Amino acid sequence: MNKAELVASMAEKSGLTKKDAEAALNAFIKSVEEALVKDDKVQLVGFGTFDVRERKARQGRNPRNPEQVIDIPASKAPVFKAGKALKDIVNA
Repeated sequence: MNKAELVASMAEKSGLTKKDAEAALNAFIKSVEEALVKDDKVQLVGFGTFDVRERKARQGRNPRNPEQVIDIPASKAPVFKAGKALKDIVNA
């Protein structure tokens, strides 16, 4: 399902127009992005949790030249952990 299909599905289920559903989806995405930038966690009970995890600096290697070591800097990675209710629905 791509964004356009998701917007159409949201509009159908909520009774909103596609334009309003797209605005709601965009607002949701922007709100989650802003929270993650601030290192906040977004918890939707029964659905899941959006969070940011720290990745430590490490060394890697170039697959083309295995002897060459590459320094990979520390970074932050957004993650999503599915909630129990969502897992149960998917596995049913």
